[in-house]
Amino acid sequence: MRGRTPLLIAALLLTAAAPVAASATAVPLSGLGRFQGWRDNALIGYGLVTGLAGSGDTRRNGFTRQALKNVLGRLGTSVGEDDINSRNVAVVIVTATLPASANVGDRLTVTVSSIGDARSLAGGTLLMTPLMGPDQHVYALAQGALLAGGYDFKSDLNREQRNYPTTAMLEAGATVETAVDAQLLAADGTVGFVLSEPSFEGAERVAEAVNMQFGPGAASVKNADEVRIAFRGDRDQFAPFMARLENLAVEPARVPRIVINERTGTIVAGGDVRISSVVIAQGDLKVTITGERTASQPNFANGFASDMPGVSSLVVANTKLTVEDRKRDTVVSFPNTTVADLVQGLSRAKVDTRGIISVLQAVKAAGALHASILVQ
Repeated sequence: MRGRTPLLIAALLLTAAAPVAASATAVPLSGLGRFQGWRDNALIGYGLVTGLAGSGDTRRNGFTRQALKNVLGRLGTSVGEDDINSRNVAVVIVTATLPASANVGDRLTVTVSSIGDARSLAGGTLLMTPLMGPDQHVYALAQGALLAGGYDFKSDLNREQRNYPTTAMLEAGATVETAVDAQLLAADGTVGFVLSEPSFEGAERVAEAVNMQFGPGAASVKNADEVRIAFRGDRDQFAPFMARLENLAVEPARVPRIVINERTGTIVAGGDVRISSVVIAQGDLKVTITGERTASQPNFANGFASDMPGVSSLVVANTKLTVEDRKRDTVVSFPNTTVADLVQGLSRAKVDTRGIISVLQAVKAAGALHASILVQ
């Protein structure tokens, strides 16, 4: 036994020196929100698409002829608006998203949408279009062949359409002309972190994790949605500081919430959302209304109605109402439990998804469901 003592002591020392493992539910700090100043920027432009196979704007759109005249004028060709009769051109709005940090020459994907009466942008080419920000400054230029992902063909009274061809994409079709750089470090030497789910508990957990990593006083809670983090170092150390900060493991604060999509019948809830003792009675009453229309035609063939002016066909509507009270009503009693147990119990009782949604909304109205319900 004496010979094993040093090994046992060494094992205990190694265990004590080992870092504390992060919680299984911990996530990187970057997954809980964003740093203040790090945001995307919306760009918009007004352009012209050419090369359409007769599916562009009609002559009713005067602004299309004016735009084409301006483009041809800049290229050294003088033409009057009355001389432009082509339907191979469409006026469009071009939108893109400029990231928080971008350099000159970076490529952006843009979305092109028709604002006239063009039937389709398939096969078109976007002419050089400046993309401006809210400050009316040009940040990118877009140009290139469009990818519509649909079509619209029309011949006489026949028409065939797939998807929505009046909107198209231009992958990597815009070039950044003005560099942008997010300003994360404030004048007082702090960095702000904004939580996507504001709560004082979540903000306190973020500040706690930062103080454990960088020392006491490194972070302080400013509000339920913002934590201020002090940067203590030289400017060349800011990038490594932010990298460590982004990957800092933090256990998020759980916000009790149930998300319901009534259109698709989808229910998403945390398994630990609590429900107080409740009794649920769920019945089903089905009402069916069937309408039938029949026509009463006068007998013109034998001449009975030919000499009577004002005689015409009569459409008669017959309506049938059926009320079915189903016998399989459900009465279920639940003690203090969770939403997961409630949904499982109602499913075993043969209650469909939409019935479960109605039950959850009724339980919430009764004050027995301790979570917020978000209906989409």
